[in-house]
Amino acid sequence: MNMRVEIAGVEWKNPVTVASGTFGSGAEFEEFVDLNRLGAVTTKGVANIPWEGNPTPRVAETYGGMMNAVGLQNPGIELFCERDIPFLKQYDTRIVVNVCGKSEEDYCEVAERLADEPVDMLEINISCPNVKEGGIAFGQNPKAAEEITKAVKRYAKQPVIMKLSPNVTSIAEMAKAVEAGGADAVSLINTITGMKIDVHRRRFILANKTGGVSGPAIHPIAVRMVYEAAHAVKIPVIGMGGIAGAEDAVEMILAGASAVSVGTMNFHNPMITMEIVDGIESYMKRYGFESIADMVGIVE
Repeated sequence: MNMRVEIAGVEWKNPVTVASGTFGSGAEFEEFVDLNRLGAVTTKGVANIPWEGNPTPRVAETYGGMMNAVGLQNPGIELFCERDIPFLKQYDTRIVVNVCGKSEEDYCEVAERLADEPVDMLEINISCPNVKEGGIAFGQNPKAAEEITKAVKRYAKQPVIMKLSPNVTSIAEMAKAVEAGGADAVSLINTITGMKIDVHRRRFILANKTGGVSGPAIHPIAVRMVYEAAHAVKIPVIGMGGIAGAEDAVEMILAGASAVSVGTMNFHNPMITMEIVDGIESYMKRYGFESIADMVGIVE
């Protein structure tokens, strides 16, 4: 039985990675998770310069999940290269660096800086606000998404995964736009914009008013979007959104995802990724699947 998957020419030992921002860059989880057993580690978002993030409070629990408005706080690319890459290189896992920015130049600078670093793939977070366009995310406009993909591809030496926002009218249209821009793969979904109010204090719970909703409550929406994106493009899809166990991961694969990414549940159960790797293997044995590829997108 073969659990290996190939994403844009990069072989992973199994289809499980972690969602950016839920796993740091691995060090926080090494006592709970054998990083050698993950298909890939996807890092927290990295920008060209350090970002402070949003004011607090910036995390809240919600029914069936959580909301965050952390604002992509990160130490910047230089510290990341100096500290986090050497840490991850100790392990036999693929390294996917999540890249964020507020302008085309920001993204390209990070892609260029990483070109000669020993990382395997770049995941471009286009849910960031485009400062030049008055704050609308790059990932909400198909033309902007295609342009940012083209720009990053000019500098990137590694395969480029474009991470799509669900806060759009048509996820299929966005997937096609980044494919046209030269994306090597897509990952989806990022968080869904939400809001929570403290009715006793009559105030917003998050200082930012709105935040990204994640966790099991959004899983059925994510499955639908993964299915639509996978049927719209020829490039591989990495599915994420509320994966809480192996069955949720298998569901994503059957819908068309070549790999899956586990996010919010890492906070709830730090060992969840190991359970999902084992659970997918058990599912394959139970139903006689020889490889992950035999399962991808078979539910039409």
